[in-house]
Amino acid sequence: MSVLFVLIGASVITALGFLIAFIWSVKNGQFDDDYTPSVRMLFDDEVVKKKK
Repeated sequence: MSVLFVLIGASVITALGFLIAFIWSVKNGQFDDDYTPSVRMLFDDEVVKKKK
């Protein structure tokens, strides 16, 4: 039964760690642009002309 309390405590600490990491990443702008990466593959690449 005591193992159950240890596992619950470990899972709560792990969940809090992930929550802190998520809040930190949102505040640092990791999720600001969610549209461009999904359509980036549809844009044409610029043609680079070589000088002769």
